[in-house]
Amino acid sequence: MRSLKSAILSAAVALGLAGAAQASEAVHIPKQEWSHSGVFGTIDKASAQRGFQIFKEVCATCHSAKLVPIRTLAGIGFNEDELKAIAAGYEVQAGPNDAGEMFMRPGIPADRFPSPFPNDNAARAANNGALPPDLSLMAKARVGGEDYLYAFLTGFEENPPEGVTLMPGMNYNKYFPGHQVGMPNILMPDGVTYADGTPATVQQQAHDISTFLTFIAEPHMDARKQMGVKVILFLIVLAGLMYATKRKLWSTLH
Repeated sequence: MRSLKSAILSAAVALGLAGAAQASEAVHIPKQEWSHSGVFGTIDKASAQRGFQIFKEVCATCHSAKLVPIRTLAGIGFNEDELKAIAAGYEVQAGPNDAGEMFMRPGIPADRFPSPFPNDNAARAANNGALPPDLSLMAKARVGGEDYLYAFLTGFEENPPEGVTLMPGMNYNKYFPGHQVGMPNILMPDGVTYADGTPATVQQQAHDISTFLTFIAEPHMDARKQMGVKVILFLIVLAGLMYATKRKLWSTLH
């Protein structure tokens, strides 16, 4: 019994120290303005479309979004023909055919975004041992959500602060826990040419890709909010009717 109590106490102390260490490493994530914030907020479809362009041209060279069907893009304004054209730009593995062999075919909107690497080992080999995380749910997986994504993407510094020594192959990011990350700074001024002519500043690119990642992490957010508002309005009306009914019934009792 004593050994059990000692083990529990040791575990509690260890967890306390770990929590203190994490707290000491905590960084302040600046709040940003998002069109989808709040009860009545909705996804900025133009921004999300620009974000998809960044995902396709920049992020998808290393990162996957393997949980997201291509047809999900209909939620940010792409029509059926555009979805077919986007999907056809990818090759996906299919099969087996009559000979029992797998083969590659052009994508269709029902397909999910393919990974840039055939497996995790290939991804690690191409990235100095680091495994680029899947971006399907990244906006939900990080504390701070889109605010953190924006801060991370704009938080790279070419020269780390005095006294900070980077490990080989690492890059300094003031908003990343520990401040050392294997991913390099991927957003450059005018690094992409937006189809709608929007100036491609680093801040604009970070805002757009964060909006897109928020959308694919919860593509039904707008519909959920609309349904929630309708339910609240219904409950308010119902409460008013119930109150009026109660007053009517009790007014006859003396």
